[in-house]
Amino acid sequence: MATALVTGATAGIGESFTRLLAQEGYDLVLVARDSARLQERAKSLEAKYQIRTEVLSADLADANQLALVAARLSSPIDPIEVLINNAGFGIKDSFLKSKIEDEIQLIDVLAKAPMQLMHAALIQMLERNSGVIINVSSVASFIAGGTYSAAKSYLTVHTESLHTELAKTNIKISALCPGFTRTEFHQRGKMKMTGLPNFMWLDADRVVRDSWRAAQARRVICIPGWQYKILATIARFGPRPLVRRLGIKVRSKQRNK
Repeated sequence: MATALVTGATAGIGESFTRLLAQEGYDLVLVARDSARLQERAKSLEAKYQIRTEVLSADLADANQLALVAARLSSPIDPIEVLINNAGFGIKDSFLKSKIEDEIQLIDVLAKAPMQLMHAALIQMLERNSGVIINVSSVASFIAGGTYSAAKSYLTVHTESLHTELAKTNIKISALCPGFTRTEFHQRGKMKMTGLPNFMWLDADRVVRDSWRAAQARRVICIPGWQYKILATIARFGPRPLVRRLGIKVRSKQRNK
């Protein structure tokens, strides 16, 4: 039985991925900071899907803890067939008011960690000529919405680049770029989202199903939901001054609490 590793595995999109992959028959390596929630998640998955789980409690902003996860990915023993780079968080404050320590941590988790984990995973994937990598980015990667957008843009573009490099292999890589999804993300970031209309919210399980299908079909970018396909098209091909104003407007609404 093949094994998948999911970061940010205890909630939201990451938790949805753990259930989908368990349904697909994968054993799981679960990575997150909260050890108690990891253990609870592992027991639930093992009981429901009769799979094996490993638990790695790690803060991906910590270089030493990140290195432990990378070592698991590069290990030839029980190699990782699927990597889901999902861990992340957002900062409500403007860059003009935020703490630089928080901004550096955001870049570490959203850009540095997935880059390092992909590099580690690809060691074994290239030897086997098989594997799947899904990087959970964001539709925000197409707009200019602060350092979160900038970090997600890095992740999306890096995925596109690797997709081209891996085109002649059997390794599949895809960037999932969802819009607003019902998870704990915004509550953790203390962002005000009450004014967002219901039709703009996506369901995490649906987002994950769309992403998995896209990766299997070798589609480099997955944007779930018709509303976000439209917004992404405007953001990617519209005039940049308009895109910049859109990004600032979205950020200011999130900070208005």
